Amino acid sequence: MTELVGNCLVAQSGGPTSVINSSVAGAVNEALNHECIEEIYGGLNGVLGILNEDLIDLAWESQQAIRGLRHTPGSALGTCRYKLRKTNDFMRILQVFQAHNIRFFFYAGGNDSQGTAAKISALARENDYELRVIGIPKTIDNDIIATDHCPGYGSVIKHISTVVREMACDHESMGQGDLVSILEVMGRNAGWIAAGASLAKRRDKPNDPPHLIYLPEVAFSTEKFLADVQRVLSRERYCMIVVGEGLVDEAGNYVHTSSSSSDAFGHAQLGGAGEYLRELIESLLGLKARTAKLGISQRAAATHASQIDSDEAYLVGQAAVYAAITGVTDKMITLVREESDHYVCNTGLANLSEVADAVKPLPVEWINEDGTSMSYQFVKYALPLIQGEVEVPEENGLPDYVRLGKTRIFRLLETHQSD
Repeated sequence: MTELVGNCLVAQSGGPTSVINSSVAGAVNEALNHECIEEIYGGLNGVLGILNEDLIDLAWESQQAIRGLRHTPGSALGTCRYKLRKTNDFMRILQVFQAHNIRFFFYAGGNDSQGTAAKISALARENDYELRVIGIPKTIDNDIIATDHCPGYGSVIKHISTVVREMACDHESMGQGDLVSILEVMGRNAGWIAAGASLAKRRDKPNDPPHLIYLPEVAFSTEKFLADVQRVLSRERYCMIVVGEGLVDEAGNYVHTSSSSSDAFGHAQLGGAGEYLRELIESLLGLKARTAKLGISQRAAATHASQIDSDEAYLVGQAAVYAAITGVTDKMITLVREESDHYVCNTGLANLSEVADAVKPLPVEWINEDGTSMSYQFVKYALPLIQGEVEVPEENGLPDYVRLGKTRIFRLLETHQSD
């Protein structure tokens, strides 16, 4: 195999996580080790940055800044939810790659982003342009198929479980058998995030909060919900509920959406499941209920980031570059859990076409028969992912996150015009 020589491009897409920048750090540091990669570019705001030829020189960033990415939340390169549809969009991507001799493309994102990477790879192949494309998985939703888990997931459930324990301390001091508290978390079509809140329970304490967990995988019944709440309040000072935003009724419809609009990929704008449950409790049970919605704070909580999660995010960034320089393309890096007494995780590869736009549901066998709690199998799966704490440096008592210098690459093409 003839060695491919040229520049590489790293970009991020979709909703950020608290560890997605660790993947960028891993990719940059690995790329610096290989002479076949001449320049290391970053695309600002995902494919939008490529369309606009908005590129930066990552090799010019200080090593301190690259190291700082490992404790900085958000997407340091910027992100987008733009879907490539138009013919001239695809051709523009290829023109930018050709103009800047980009031969290695690394795209960090979720299901939809892996689909975009697959299409870009196919386009290059159809036009006889040698390009190696590797997807880097990320999503707090943990719903990408072919990988044991996704970077970003361990940190979000560590944060949510911490919040549950802290709220429980508050509620224990105030509840008199009449307090209902509802925490709404993210999770469009799979209940991985809501399920992760079960880690807040102490070992051998099944009645610890969260007392009830409502998942998209279990059709919601108003009658059962009200009975569940009354059952908990008959034995506890308060009832704490965690609900995934993608909760559906028995007909498969979302119980609540924040608006009638959708994003570029056709996803409904969710939010409001917690308020829906609160209204049921107050109108049908006559109890006072409180709601909390973590929103984007749950995916940005770097102060609760898992060290395991951060390390694995860095690892998949490294593995993406190494795979590409050894001749691999059209693949996404996966995390592979080894069979051993102690948690061990390595990397593997999956076809981008296999991963694109597919969703991995929470296994129904990991949900207890009551439909509102998780089995031991889930805890065994999830608990290793939240271990360790990322050390976040402080300045004047507050987290000190990095900002990239973003030295721009000179544009070589005319401004892109959409169809």
